Amino acid sequence: MKTVGIISDTHGLLRLEALEFLEGVDLIIHAGDIGTPRITDALREIAPVSAIRGNVDRGIWADDFSTTEIVEVDDVLLYVLHDLEQLDLDPAAADFRVVIHGHTHDPKVAEKQGVIYLNPGSAGPRRQRLPISMARMVVGNVDGQGDQQSKSWPARSFAYGSGAKRIEVELISLEDRG
Repeated sequence: MKTVGIISDTHGLLRLEALEFLEGVDLIIHAGDIGTPRITDALREIAPVSAIRGNVDRGIWADDFSTTEIVEVDDVLLYVLHDLEQLDLDPAAADFRVVIHGHTHDPKVAEKQGVIYLNPGSAGPRRQRLPISMARMVVGNVDGQGDQQSKSWPARSFAYGSGAKRIEVELISLEDRG
C-alpha cells in the first residue's frame, strides 16, 4: 500500500498547510503550474516528487519538467498532465487507472470507463471562489467497499476497485486545516 500526495497549481505559493498535509506520504505528484523551482525543492524534502510543467511554468528551470508523466504506484499506472483538454490518448486502452490533472483550480474526482480522473484543485493563490485544495490517494489493499460513482467537491472521500488494485482518493480543503 502506498500513499500519494497530489498537489497542483501552486503558482509559486507553497502553504504551510500543504506541507503539513504531505507529511508521511510515499510520493508527491505536482500536476503543473508550479511557479518556481523552490516549490519542488521544498516538496522533495518530504518525499520523492513527480512533477510536470503547466502553462504558466516558463523559463530555463521549467525545461527540466515534461508536459506529461507516467507514474507507477504498486502496479497501478497513473497518467499526469496539466490540462485535461490536452489529453491525446485513450487512458483505458493505454491501461492507465488514474488520470491526474490540474489547470482549472476546481477539485473533482470521477470514474469513467474504469479510469479515475482526479483534479486536486489549487493549493496556491485563490482563484475566484474556488477552494484551496489538494488530494491524497492510497493505492493497494485499502479497507472498505468500492464506490464506483462520479463525485465532485465538496464530497471528500472516494474508493474505487478492490484488493491490490483498490484506490482511495480524498479531496482536502486546506482552508479547513489553517
